[in-house]
Amino acid sequence: MAALVKPTSKFTTTTPKFSNPITRRPPPSQLKFSTTMIKASAATTATAASPRGGGGKKKKEGIKESLLTPRFYTTDFDEMERLFNREINKNLKEGEFEALLQEFKTDYNQTHFVRNKEFKEAADKMQGPLRQIFVEFLERSCTADSEVVKLPHITVKEMFVCQRKCWDKLINKEFVILSKFMQKTNPVVAEIFSLMSRDEARHAGFLNKGLSDFNLALDLGFLTKARKYTFFKPKFIFYATYLSEKIGYWRYITIYRHLKANPEYQCYPIFKYFENWCQDENRHGDFFSALMKAQPQFLNDWKAKLWARFFCLSVYVTMYLNDCQRTAFYEGIGLNTKEFDMHVIIETNRTTARIFPAVPDVENPEFKRKLDRMVEINQKLLAVGESQDASFVKNIKRIPLVAALVSEILAAYLMPPIESGSVDFAEFEPQVVY
Repeated sequence: MAALVKPTSKFTTTTPKFSNPITRRPPPSQLKFSTTMIKASAATTATAASPRGGGGKKKKEGIKESLLTPRFYTTDFDEMERLFNREINKNLKEGEFEALLQEFKTDYNQTHFVRNKEFKEAADKMQGPLRQIFVEFLERSCTADSEVVKLPHITVKEMFVCQRKCWDKLINKEFVILSKFMQKTNPVVAEIFSLMSRDEARHAGFLNKGLSDFNLALDLGFLTKARKYTFFKPKFIFYATYLSEKIGYWRYITIYRHLKANPEYQCYPIFKYFENWCQDENRHGDFFSALMKAQPQFLNDWKAKLWARFFCLSVYVTMYLNDCQRTAFYEGIGLNTKEFDMHVIIETNRTTARIFPAVPDVENPEFKRKLDRMVEINQKLLAVGESQDASFVKNIKRIPLVAALVSEILAAYLMPPIESGSVDFAEFEPQVVY
């Protein structure tokens, strides 16, 4: 099948320019960011405990609600069934899904997620601000930086933001139910969902063990019962899940390469597993890419272009604002937060342009300037929320700030986009990205 629109040539092979420009794009093994010595302190979190025990594991139940807090979504179950039904949807190319199924069956990471004594030893040695920051990172990873899409009796993961972690355990059994439900309508796609659940269960178990190293426990059951659900159409789940997997890949591989080049910042061995781990993310993204290509209406009209740009911008802005609230963690592993985020955004955008019909021009310097202005406004909003003013005074102060933030987001959305995308598997076959 011919490509709808050929990928634009605007994407160059040069590395994005940061404060310390790199004149040529180095091979992955040499990719470096400017390193930053940790200089921030953090308050001890409610779930942190002494390095060597002293009481049982404490439970973390609540999530502080904000504009950046992840949401739970519900969707149209009947439409999901129709989209996957081989008799109804003639665009489902069995050969392409069979190839993906073989990739999943190979199970490259079957023996990868094996812990050793380094984990507990590293956790016990981690003290002071870095330990506190890392505990907060684990908490966010398990409670705040993932989202769940809930179908009637079924849950399908998707994510607006970046770090997908222990929610995988929460949704694993629902992936299995989805797989069983689809056995008659599309057994190949059903088996892929089942194998995705295998991957996610593996990730979740690995991360839950990491929480135990820091004497933490998380009450996932409380969170699922306490949160409200918002309706979300299946095509939006496809957009968001694809982006979540690909941006997860670029975050993991970038951190892995940075720490391999700067081992003095390797504070916890979980990062050593990111190279193989991120290939699961990449493979899952390829699966959702195939699902979208089987639904040309999601990719080939003007509405698809508008929605594609919206989801890209939502993911990029949310990640940037969230990470800029937590620069201490990235500084703790020697990364410059904004440089790291822009690298991830640019690489994710280049990857996404292979399938989405339009993407934001994130390599335009004005895009980063807008992101930085959003950070400044968001910091002012946070300051208002933490002030001792009365509630009505806070709300009045928020009005111009929220208006300014919305204005910046809208201006970023209206920047001339990059026309891109393809539904031709011949040019963009799923492959390992390094």
